[in-house]
Parts: sequence; C-alpha cells; structure tokens
Amino acid sequence: MKKNVLIIGAGGVAQVVAHKCAQNNDVLGDIHIASRTLAKCQRMAESVREKNSLKVAGKVEAHQLDAMDVAATKALIERTGCAIVINVGSAFLNMSVMSACIETGAAYIDTAIHEDPAKVCETPPWYANYEWKRRAECEKAGVTAILGAGFDPGVVNAYARLAVDSYFDRVDEIDIIDINAGSHGRYFATNFDPEINFREFTGRVWSWQDNKWTQNKMFEVRKDWDLPVVGKSQSYLTGHDEVHSLSQNLGVPNVRFWMGFGDHYINVFTVLNSLGLLSEQPVKTAEGQEVVPLKVVKAVLPDPSSLAPDYTGKTCIGDLVKGEKDGKAREVFIYNVADHRQAYEEVGSQGISYTAGVPAVAAAMLVATGEWDVKKMANVEDLPPLPFLAVLDRIGLPTWVREGERDERLTFPEPSAKAARVA
Repeated sequence: MKKNVLIIGAGGVAQVVAHKCAQNNDVLGDIHIASRTLAKCQRMAESVREKNSLKVAGKVEAHQLDAMDVAATKALIERTGCAIVINVGSAFLNMSVMSACIETGAAYIDTAIHEDPAKVCETPPWYANYEWKRRAECEKAGVTAILGAGFDPGVVNAYARLAVDSYFDRVDEIDIIDINAGSHGRYFATNFDPEINFREFTGRVWSWQDNKWTQNKMFEVRKDWDLPVVGKSQSYLTGHDEVHSLSQNLGVPNVRFWMGFGDHYINVFTVLNSLGLLSEQPVKTAEGQEVVPLKVVKAVLPDPSSLAPDYTGKTCIGDLVKGEKDGKAREVFIYNVADHRQAYEEVGSQGISYTAGVPAVAAAMLVATGEWDVKKMANVEDLPPLPFLAVLDRIGLPTWVREGERDERLTFPEPSAKAARVA
C-alpha cells in the first residue's frame, strides 16, 4: 500500500486536492504541498487545519519547489517519503515531474496533457507527442503514471468506459459536454490559469469524426443542449485531451468535445485575440521593454482562485453516448452536477476547481489501495471505471444517468464489493 502524497501546485485545484487528501488521510497518509511560492502553500496548509479537514492525525507541510527542476523534485520526494505525486501545477511541468517520479519510483497523477511553452495549440496526436512516448520508460521502472485524472479529461473518460462496458454493444458517438452555468460576478475572468486557458483556444479546433481528425475554427460550430439542472445551454466544438485518447483506446468513430461559452466571453476573447494580446511571442514597448502579451493579460486578470468566494450556480459535465444495444439504437447521458457555493464552503474553491481536483484524489486513493497501482502508464479509460466512480460518489462527485424519461443517480455497493448497479 502506497502512503504519503506530494501535491505540486498552489492554485484552486491544488486547494481542493489538499483538502480532499486531508479528508482521506487515513488512506493517503501525510500531505506535502509544493510550489514556487511558499506562502501560497503555507496558506493552503493552514486552510486545511482551519477547516479541520484531517480525518486522522497527520502531517500537512508546505515546501518551496521549482518543479521544472527534476533533481529538486526528486530530492523532495525522497526527503518526504511520498509514494504518490499529484501534479496539479502548470501543464508545462508534466514531463519534469514525471521524470522525478520515474527516478524515485513514486506514482504520478496529473489532470491535463503536457504543453511545451514554445508551442501553442499543437496538432494531434496530443498524448503521442509527449506522454505516450514514455510508456516503456514507466513500465520498465514499474511506475504507475495515470494521465488526465481530472474531470475532463478524467471522469468523462471513466463515463465513456462505463458506457462501452455496461450500456452498449456498439458505441458510435461520444459527445463530451462541459457547461458552467455559474457566475463569478467579475467583468471577465478565466476559471483556470489564463495562460493555459487562452492557449487552448487560439488555434484550430480538432475533433475525431468518421475515424479521422477534423479541424474547424474556434467558435465556428455551435450546438445547444437541454441538460439536467442547468437547462438550455449553448456550447461550441472545442479540441480537448480526451478526444485523442478515447478515440484511440476505445475505438469509437466519433468523439467530440463541447464547451459552454457565453456571448460576453466570446466577444472579449475575440477582441484580445484580434489585437494580438493573446500572443506568446515577445514584443517591445515604446520604452524598449520586452513583454509577452499573453503574460500581461494574465497579470491583469483576476487570479482564478480569487473567484471562489463570490461564485454561484452549478456545472453540468458529462458524456452523451449513442450506439446500439441488443440490436436497438440507444442514447444515454452520463453526467455530474456540481455546485460552486457548496464547493467553496467545503474546501474554499469554486466548482470548476472542485470537479478537477476531487478525481485526482480518488485516483490517488485507488493507487494507494492497489486497485489502480498498475505499474505502467495509463489513461483513465484504460482502468476499471467502477472503483473510481464509487470513490467519487463517496467523496463528493456522484454520477447520474439520464435515458429518455429516466434520470437517476448510480448507486454503488460498499467499497469491498466490485460492481455497481448499472442498466
């Protein structure tokens, strides 16, 4: 059984991970939080203590770390005795942190695909550009590396696996729908690091259709949905990590990702992009100072973690899956609804961070108990979904299934049992 967790990152998602690890430290052991800014880690550790989040007596310690420094990360893993590393820092860190895990034998978990700071909106195949090239390295070292264990990617991958295993004989389409119907009350802000957020939307949109990659412009393809709880919502076809892994690992001919955007967001984004303010290329000011426009925009926007106290409303994220069962067409929506206010009251973060952070902790718990400690690299859909969804159900993210007029929460047996009730 693996014990002791190192959390890399100090943003809103890391805040969720710290609290959820504390709530389950009887399984996970000591908690260590590390980022470049020690004060942020210290505030997070103090927040865990203030909310009495620790389930049993244990350590919650803060550390200063440049996680791009593999030797420093390796040294911290060894010094703290951490057997599991949850990487919820910048997507630029993935390969460095993974290297430290491979060298120390610690399990590695992240929530988003690796990005090269010098490359924006890389073309598919995304996981094959970096992570999957290291599969053999992980397996040789006997290191468990779970990729994309957030919500999307992550939980939606488990939903897709569940659909393939339990609801369909043949799956033809998976539409992943991510709607944030909440409001933070600011004129304009992003729910995650603005630099990562904007980089995702400044290039081409890629989807998997008819067993091949299809490209569109951002905000070119719109689709409106009538979803549980959040109601009628507009969304746009967007490229996303799990489109690649699901299409390849599950062999589904059509995999698309739809993200909700309001007209105000689109208008502001379009102006910033048209003016060149979302460029990652340095420019010189009239005074001769070199600046990166995207980093300037990031500096003037609200810190995403600061949005949590005023956030209201709910999110709805899930998989609309179409295919065939027993010779008949079938359509099922597997989803979760999260509440911003409830998330803040529990862990001090908004609902978007909550949905990203809780699954990483669920994955860590399954690694700790051995159920997901597979000693190799895996995407979430490569792993059994029922244990994951059962843990999520217990720690804050229940799964619902809507089919026709029926809309009900999945129920799971006690942790010792191996199956959930599925249709």
